[in-house]
Parts: sequence; C-alpha cells; structure tokens
Amino acid sequence: MRILYIAQKYDYGKPEKGFSFEHHNFYETLVKMNGSGHEVIYFPFDEVMRDVGRDKMNKKLLEVVEKKRPDLCFFFIFTDEIKKKTIKRITGRGDTVTFNWFTDDHWRFSIYSRHWAPFFNWVSTTDSKAPAKYKKVGYENVIKTQWACNHFVYKRIGEGLKHDVTFVGQPHGGRREIVDDIGRAGVPIECWGGGWPNGRIGQDDMIKLFSESKINLNLTMSSGAFKLEPIAKIFINRRADDSYQLRNPISWPANFISWASERTEQIKGRNFEVPGSGGFLLTSDADNLTDYFEDGREIVIFKDTADLIDKAKYYLSHENERASIAEAGYQRTIRDHTYE
Repeated sequence: MRILYIAQKYDYGKPEKGFSFEHHNFYETLVKMNGSGHEVIYFPFDEVMRDVGRDKMNKKLLEVVEKKRPDLCFFFIFTDEIKKKTIKRITGRGDTVTFNWFTDDHWRFSIYSRHWAPFFNWVSTTDSKAPAKYKKVGYENVIKTQWACNHFVYKRIGEGLKHDVTFVGQPHGGRREIVDDIGRAGVPIECWGGGWPNGRIGQDDMIKLFSESKINLNLTMSSGAFKLEPIAKIFINRRADDSYQLRNPISWPANFISWASERTEQIKGRNFEVPGSGGFLLTSDADNLTDYFEDGREIVIFKDTADLIDKAKYYLSHENERASIAEAGYQRTIRDHTYE
C-alpha cells in the first residue's frame, strides 16, 4: 500500500521535547511492518505548520494527496490543525481511504471525536464504551482497538535486575502520596519523570529500566489535581504552532464535563510497553484491561495503595513467580499486542 501518514513529528509540536509518541510508535511501525513492504509518505503537519502557517499547511496536504494518490491516509489528530473541509475533500476523492486514530475517547468523545469522525471513512477508539456512542450519533465505521507495544523499539535490552520497584511518569494527582506511602512501608522505590529528583529519562534508558527493574509500577489514573492548564483548555485551544484560539462559548459546558471526566482510569501504552520490554508490570486497574492480559499470570493488578504495597513485597520476595509472570506477559505482548 501507499500510505500517507499525517501526524505530529514532535511531542506536542515542540522540537525541543523530541519525537512524539505517535512518531515513535505509529510512524516507525508503519515503515517497518511486514518487511517494510509499504510505501509510507511522511506529512508532519506540526513541522509544516510552523514553517508556513495553518492555511498553507492544509493546502500543501491537499497537494501531496493529489500528487501521490495514496491508498490510505493515516491520520493521528486530536485538535483542529487539519481543517474539517480538508479531510472532507480527501475522503470525497473516493480513491483514498481516510482513517484517524482517536485518543482519549473516555473523556474526549463528546467534545471532539463525535464532531470529527463523520469526515473520515474509518476511525478507531481505545474506549470500550465508545463504539456504542458512535453508533448512537449515526457513525458506524469505528474499530475498537487498543494501545500496544512497538516491538521494533521496545525490547529486552537490560543487563540483569538492578532496581527493586521503579516508576516512570510525572507526579500528578496523588502519585507522590502513593510513592511516599510505598517508601514508608519499607519498599525501595525509584521514580523518573519531570517533577521527581531523578528528572526526565530518555526513551532508550527507560526501555532499559523496564528490563532491569524487578517491579515496574504503573499508575493508570489521570491527574486529579487542580491545575490551571487543563482548566484553561475548557476555554482556549492551543495548536501545534503555539497559536491560541478562544473556543466557542457554546462548547464551554461540554468542555467542563469532559474535563471532569478526565479522571477515568484507562489503558495506556505503558501497560504494553513494560511487558514488551520483558519487565514485570504491577499496575492499577483500567477500562477492560483484563481483556488484554490475565491478572496474576501475565501482569499483576492492584486495587489500592495497601494492596499495591502487599503485592510489591510479595513479588520482591518470590523471584521465580515474578520471573514467570514477566515472561508470560512478554510472550502475550509479542504475540497479541504489537502495533504491527
């Protein structure tokens, strides 16, 4: 197939933050999958938009579609950099299938996905309840999928187990409190990410950490803290070129409800990336997580902080059982849960 890939190249459109999640996972998988038999054309709309602006970027996208005539336009968008009329025009050609991977439908469906889906031939969602919501608004072409592991990048690259319990992620909401409780219970824990003493960790070092940790902790809950930036998103939209637009006041009530719903626990890429790196995963529960892994055999799910501490102590002292679960989680991921 000839695939035109349309997504942000950089994390939140900022080159200083490095490549985006979608670049590392979707673009690199599309290029490498099936022996790289597909032709993948890269359209990094954030990079183009910074150079020429939103209007000219949309025009350039239409020019690329006209020139290359792709079989598939693979979109990964979650705001309005790509105009609806641009997508509608591409879909209307009839010789190109348009598809978008929607993110965070657990809380973004009502304010974003439902309004954009009709412009695509197909869309996907990771929210188990979303297909019924799409159907209710008259849209049928939705694929229920899930995050996964890019096995071309995430590998068992560690040099033995060097850490007890580790966590990678920002100290949002009650995470710092949970980590403090773990430490007070006598369980050694180390944390990486903006806001922790160890600071941010690069992707290669993070993958190595997954392999070298006896227990990798995953906290799936969204932030519950009162922060200005998420609340500002109710009223203001920021695009990839750092321009800001005031949202239509009609949308403010729905945006507030969506912000309040953002605390829903949902599966993240980390649920697959840790096992795909050969690591043992101790995770809080999330929407339909047990559809993808068997609790106690391939990963371990904790109910609350007390349960987390009990299970961390147990598996730190039961090496063979812990290693067996990590291996089973790895095999399940490589067999069933890669982006390819």
